[in-house]
Amino acid sequence: MIEWDAAKIKAFQTTLLDWYDRAGRDLPWRHDQEPYHVWVSEIMLQQTQVQTVIPYYERFMDWFPTLKALADAPEERLLKAWEGLGYYSRVRNMQRCARQLINDYDGQWPQTAAELTELIGIGPYTAGAIASIAFGEAVPAVDGNAYRVFSRLLEIDADVAKPQTRTVFERAISRIISRERPGDFNQAIMDLGASYMTARQPDSAHSPVKAFNQAYLDGVEAQYPVKTKKPRPVPVAYVAVLATMADRWLMVQRPSTGMLANLWTVPLLAVTDLDLADDATDAELLHAVTTTFTKDYQLTLTDVQLVSGRPVTHTFTHQKWTIRLVRATVQPADLAYFDGRAVTEKQLAALPMPKVQEKVFVRYQAETKDR
Repeated sequence: MIEWDAAKIKAFQTTLLDWYDRAGRDLPWRHDQEPYHVWVSEIMLQQTQVQTVIPYYERFMDWFPTLKALADAPEERLLKAWEGLGYYSRVRNMQRCARQLINDYDGQWPQTAAELTELIGIGPYTAGAIASIAFGEAVPAVDGNAYRVFSRLLEIDADVAKPQTRTVFERAISRIISRERPGDFNQAIMDLGASYMTARQPDSAHSPVKAFNQAYLDGVEAQYPVKTKKPRPVPVAYVAVLATMADRWLMVQRPSTGMLANLWTVPLLAVTDLDLADDATDAELLHAVTTTFTKDYQLTLTDVQLVSGRPVTHTFTHQKWTIRLVRATVQPADLAYFDGRAVTEKQLAALPMPKVQEKVFVRYQAETKDR
């Protein structure tokens, strides 16, 4: 790892912040240093691109403009506000954190990164971002951008996939961060990582910090950051049953724990529960779906058909779902054994649904619009 002297650190700070003042992104959460705004934006930006987040952030602030509004929000509306962003535990933890701040901190935010990590759902990166941007504490905000930027600037060869590597980067960046403008420094690093120093096809030749990028100067930029590969997601196969009763869709709510907790989908039958041979025909699949649906919900499917031979796929962090679509009708019946709802199109739009369910409906509509 390269270590800069005080003169080089000062030159880097000046170069970086001058560029940020000229070219920093105009983002809605940067219009002030309100900790609530910083916090919401940073949680949304985890695993999500900036352009995707902007409309979600603006709607979230419209629906929940204060900590109290967030703390008091009904869960279904909260999940609806988050619909499509994924990783729904984030927004549940945000509400728990809002309640913690109101109940235990009299609605006041702690002002140091160390204290902020005591709050529910706030880890070292988010704490560093809030503390530096909202309260001016000179602490780094170490995320994927910081790993990428500083591994190249300083040729840090520690494996960023290992948790202990964070400490290496925190120490290195703590020497370099601007004491006068720590929030702007951290945000400038975010912008640098999203522009000239991207993961693929960086434009370091035109980067404002080209002269400080040791990996680029040495011709080894592609080697940084050092990161071991994650294991591939485990394949999981489902059948989505798009069943209607009169003019209503049958929808079920996911369990309160686990993946996609409390979100709404059409009934999803795991293929492993259908007791099918690997070479089962489509007719055998439909028979197994009909039998299993009746057993699980005490409802009889009629007019059961495959919507398409092409499955819907959706990849989560640890699983890759492959979903075949089946359409069917259910005669009006008692829903006492059906642990869901029969909803109209209008009611359907109000239910919080995961991205994978949106994909199922889009495919269904595409395959059936001409029938």
